[in-house]
Amino acid sequence: MRHRLSTAAAVLAAVLIITGCTTNSSVDKTKTTAIQATAKDISAADLTEGKAQFREANFGLAEQHFRKAVELKADNAEAWMGLAASYDELGRFDFADRAYAQLLRVAGRKPQIVNNMGYSQLLRGNKKKARALLLEAKAGLADQTVVNANLALLDKS
Repeated sequence: MRHRLSTAAAVLAAVLIITGCTTNSSVDKTKTTAIQATAKDISAADLTEGKAQFREANFGLAEQHFRKAVELKADNAEAWMGLAASYDELGRFDFADRAYAQLLRVAGRKPQIVNNMGYSQLLRGNKKKARALLLEAKAGLADQTVVNANLALLDKS
């Protein structure tokens, strides 16, 4: 009796397993379009936070966010500019030079970048190099307000 019960249980289990694996043709196979893939910039939040921290003169926090932004999106010129400027403000000119070099590779030699590079040299006390860079930037900028202010700082120092 006991042998029949266990055999019956085994047969029942096998039947359940087999019927559970069959395909039910009444299942809706329509693909959903409710969730669309988005191609968003995953570094945007860090870029935004880096700018906010830089404006508040929290250069260490700004550096962290700009660094994360460039790690997430290596061709983000704005994040490289913020990272280089943060390093300048922290006095980490060795890292600033590397960030400026990468920025030039990503964005090219634009007047705004050259202006920041000139300001970096001003912070270091390298007046001759700062003047050359600032004058190069001034020649390429339509609005020379910022570069003129940097040249005025250079003349005062």
